[in-house]
Amino acid sequence: MHKVRVPASSANLGPGFDALGLALGVWLECRFAPAQKLEIHASGRDAAMIAPGENNFIWQTALQVAKEAGGQLPPVYMEIHNEIPIGKGMGSSAAALTAGVVIADQLLGLKWKPARILDEAARIEGHPDNVAACVLGSIVASAIDAGGVARAVRLELHPSYGVAIVVPDFILPTIEARQVLPQTYSKADAIFNVQRSALLIAALTTGRTSAFPTALEDRMHQPYRARLVPGLEQILKLRAPGLLGCVLSGAGPSILVFYERGHESVCEHVVQIFQHYGHGSEILWTEIATNGFEFSTGEGI
Repeated sequence: MHKVRVPASSANLGPGFDALGLALGVWLECRFAPAQKLEIHASGRDAAMIAPGENNFIWQTALQVAKEAGGQLPPVYMEIHNEIPIGKGMGSSAAALTAGVVIADQLLGLKWKPARILDEAARIEGHPDNVAACVLGSIVASAIDAGGVARAVRLELHPSYGVAIVVPDFILPTIEARQVLPQTYSKADAIFNVQRSALLIAALTTGRTSAFPTALEDRMHQPYRARLVPGLEQILKLRAPGLLGCVLSGAGPSILVFYERGHESVCEHVVQIFQHYGHGSEILWTEIATNGFEFSTGEGI
């Protein structure tokens, strides 16, 4: 048996639309081995939403990679255990996609290095922010270069800061969240986000608390998605001692909360706002996953 373990991720981080992401300590795990016929079993969170057969997204991704690599996969026996909320802006599809690429790499003996796995996953995904976090872990700044190759740099969160995710009780499909965004932006809005993206990276890595909450401001996606997430406008304006700021996690509806360690209670403010709008929510004390995907092999895994 082989095992691949992939972390959840949060993308954008406010101003870093389609460029910044971080890995979260919530995991998708797949145990797999060649078999006589395809057999897929799912357990864990939202397991009923994970297709058990040929249409399974992880398996379909592996097949796509194999086809483009000129290989053919054997049927597999696969056990999927998922902890990542699906449809909540925590990179569940990016984790599944990354797992599919790794599975194809292993079964075909391609021996791809992480940079090649990242490039393949980003090409399939269409943007690199979530998958870069899945592959590299920690905080990641990423881009697609002129030749179509994914480039990414891993950064470390300053130890005085912590993160948590507040997950509401409703789903927001990514395609719906994308449809509300404009096709073009003004020069002023582009400059606004470039400035804050640069400030955010500097602040997260150096611990310059005075840069917050300005560093988390955004004009590219959150203002347009606010009508899809009840309470988001109020959540983004939250101010409290020890709270660095809140942003939409990926396309939402989950909220990524940055705080100074020792002030974890600030996350309750987000829960209360969701409650005011008639929605329950839960706090996931995830921490940042310092490693990206992990692969192991051997009997009894």
